[in-house]
Amino acid sequence: MIFDKHIARQAAKVLLQVNAIKLSPKEPFTWASGWKSPIYCDNRIILSFPPIRNYVREEMAKFIEQQYGKPDAIAGVATGAIGIGMLVAEYLGLPFIYVRPEAKGHGRQNQIEGFIESGQNVVVVEDLISTGKSSLNAVKALKKANVNVKGMIAIFTYGFDIAKENFEAEHIDLHTLSNYENLLIEAAETNYIKEDQLETLSAWNSNPSEWNAS
Repeated sequence: MIFDKHIARQAAKVLLQVNAIKLSPKEPFTWASGWKSPIYCDNRIILSFPPIRNYVREEMAKFIEQQYGKPDAIAGVATGAIGIGMLVAEYLGLPFIYVRPEAKGHGRQNQIEGFIESGQNVVVVEDLISTGKSSLNAVKALKKANVNVKGMIAIFTYGFDIAKENFEAEHIDLHTLSNYENLLIEAAETNYIKEDQLETLSAWNSNPSEWNAS
């Protein structure tokens, strides 16, 4: 669920402006999963643009307070959400922790980095939601440590059905600044993409694992 329609459009606009989201229907990207995709999202690039990163952190922080009150800490998902998660925590004056994909194989073998106590409340910050598996892996690590996950907020989601199913199965509340639907509306209205490209991008989103550029 998006924060707000106006915010969703504005967030899509700034992500397109700094090429955090790149659309390339004719020359698709290849994801790590092997999926061919006409879109590639790298929200870490917003960290290099102070006005935009400040906009994102403030909207996220305001939403957290409105939706959940002040949790005991903010948890970022490594590695993409460490930067923005830390900025949100700083804005709210809260402790920050982050969660690795898996425990380290050396030293203290931590999966959760930073200080958090059993029973404390956290809101998880993520940069991007695709299938949701890596994001929910972080949630499972927090729950295993007896940390109460109030919900998750992210910058952008592709809105795949599989992601919705995964979050529902884990009973995790997910809210995002923007999503694929609002991205396409903004891209079309600003002539970032043409009508035929819009059709291609819509077709991909409905069946990403089977889609190809032809």
